[in-house]
Amino acid sequence: MKVLVIGSGGREHALLWTLKKSPILTELYITPGRPAMENLGVLVNINIQNSIDMTRFCKRENIELVIIGPEQPIIDGLADNLVAEGINVFAPSQAAAKLEASKSFTKGICKQYGIPTAKYECFVDERLAKSFVRSNKIKFPLVVKANGIAAGKGVIVCNTENEAFSAIDSMLVEKKFGESGEEIIIEEFLVGEEVSFFALVDGLKVVTLGCAKDYKRVDENNDSRNTGGMGSYSSPSIISKDMEQKIIQRIIYPTIQALANMGTPYRGVLFAGLITCKDSPKLLEYNVRFGDPEAQSMLPRFDASCDLLELMLSVAKGKLSAKTVELNSKATVCVVVASKGYPGDYQKGEIIKGLAKIESIPGVLVFHAGTKLDESGNWVSDGGRVLNIVGEGNTLEEAKSKVYSALNFLEWPGGFFRYDIGS
Repeated sequence: MKVLVIGSGGREHALLWTLKKSPILTELYITPGRPAMENLGVLVNINIQNSIDMTRFCKRENIELVIIGPEQPIIDGLADNLVAEGINVFAPSQAAAKLEASKSFTKGICKQYGIPTAKYECFVDERLAKSFVRSNKIKFPLVVKANGIAAGKGVIVCNTENEAFSAIDSMLVEKKFGESGEEIIIEEFLVGEEVSFFALVDGLKVVTLGCAKDYKRVDENNDSRNTGGMGSYSSPSIISKDMEQKIIQRIIYPTIQALANMGTPYRGVLFAGLITCKDSPKLLEYNVRFGDPEAQSMLPRFDASCDLLELMLSVAKGKLSAKTVELNSKATVCVVVASKGYPGDYQKGEIIKGLAKIESIPGVLVFHAGTKLDESGNWVSDGGRVLNIVGEGNTLEEAKSKVYSALNFLEWPGGFFRYDIGS
């Protein structure tokens, strides 16, 4: 079958690498993609904001499945436009994507359906928000969140009143997050173990895909800035089977039941950011696509016996029949290499060497998130998060040792990474 993947980051590179192993795949297209992905499929230039262009390409090339990687096209309703033209799409509808597009929408579902989450209030007025902080109804530390999507950066943990007021002003007054920050959430800071939980959802059918843990801070300092993710790891021991059932029964299933009741059933991968407090899971937020960089550590654990493409197609057609998805018993650690200055200003066009050596190491993978080729054929930086280096091992410690040993061969003075991924 012919497949089109939309996206150009490390998550999409990992998806392509995984899909390429499927025995039912005949041809793979990517838009916009990156040069590093050309060995996995055909790069095509399509304006994904133009539904006519998208439909014309899919029908001309007989595309049997479109897989949307990033959140923005999903939130913009691309899946709806393609499905209306009879094209199979692995992504939820625009209405269902409100789970990620609007934190207040998700919080409302939590309140109505008794889904465990942090105590919260929503605000559009900075004066009312500050008055709420002063009321001490939520103790410090507390969290100020932009209501919309903000590339993983719209979450600020505040330890003092001044920090909370600064976070409120940054969103509601200074508009640092644009439309995403026109409404904010102030919620309690939950203490526990964070986990990224992934499930395939087809209406009221749920199949657990796997789990990962990610690292949001720019460096090892817990007070440093939030990013889109500086690394992740995945292993069979992240959560127990008992915890998995609690997550499905208390969080995932009530959510998809709520959407079905609204007439907007969910179809795609559902990514729940969770925290386990005293052996009880609570929802932090939802995302309506694979995580980045969680996918880069989780997807390599799909063995040949587990065909991701076949699963995606069954979801897109509303025919999910799988009962379980068994990932292999390996552990994987993904380290993000970013441009110095990220998540602030950074330089582009810096030459990166050593990737061929790293790719030749058994048990090590390289996924490109922000690179391109210069006129001389050198890999150069072209983004904030630039590379994802993944190590695989029988244990987490072995995977961590492998990935950091491989990073010794990277020659890029303008890049940096955290040294504690997998700890």
